[in-house]
Amino acid sequence: MPRFAANLTMMFNEVSFMQRFEQAAEQGFEAVEYLFPYAFEAGDIANELKRHDLQQVLFNLPAGDWEAGERGLAALPGREREFRDSVETAIRYARTLNCPRVHAMAGVAGEGADPAAMQDTYLENIRFAARRLQEEGIMLLLEPINSRDMPGYFINHQHEAHEVIETLGEPNVRVQMDFYHTQIMDGDIWTTFEEYREGVGHIQIAGVPERHEPDTGEVNYAWLFEQLDRVGFEGWLGCEYKPRGETTEGLGWFKPWRR
Repeated sequence: MPRFAANLTMMFNEVSFMQRFEQAAEQGFEAVEYLFPYAFEAGDIANELKRHDLQQVLFNLPAGDWEAGERGLAALPGREREFRDSVETAIRYARTLNCPRVHAMAGVAGEGADPAAMQDTYLENIRFAARRLQEEGIMLLLEPINSRDMPGYFINHQHEAHEVIETLGEPNVRVQMDFYHTQIMDGDIWTTFEEYREGVGHIQIAGVPERHEPDTGEVNYAWLFEQLDRVGFEGWLGCEYKPRGETTEGLGWFKPWRR
């Protein structure tokens, strides 16, 4: 049976971040994910997870100056030391939160950026992060993000991420396959998933094109959930969507799957 993780950056914004854990548990979610935990003490988050019997399944490495438009460091030449420090920060949180996977955002190419230099930097940084995280038993995820929502993002297509995995050959690197981004950039979601299934470590979902609940838009998620169940996908499905209104009012799609 597919397992769903509430994305607390996107969902339950009617209450403060630390209150969203309770909201997610009350609605039947078994796990949570979010973009970043770093504005809060790891111990305080761990207490909320324990209180509400939730698993922490994913968060991102620090991604630079988010407010200034930075979206990751991994492919940015000259920021290697900052990237390595971000790995250590993520490890400290992952240990406390018992989180088995983290995502390294690649970054946005600046004006005049050299694609070859970015590629070399990306491969070297991902290799470093993978080996350091392997020491901690943590999976490293790479996510292609669509160029409409995030212009200039370094990695956009599924094949690009899987080629990085093949090039590096690190055993703990997988792809965070967001079906929303996949539909926009590649389409043919199920066939694409089947092609790359062995390299997929996490899935995220949202309706296309507006990134609302998965029962809206052009993607037949009910069918996709059934197919994932049929083939025995054992990973998590992160609900990284923007509710149209009150989060709880839009959870009708989740009722057949809630714990």
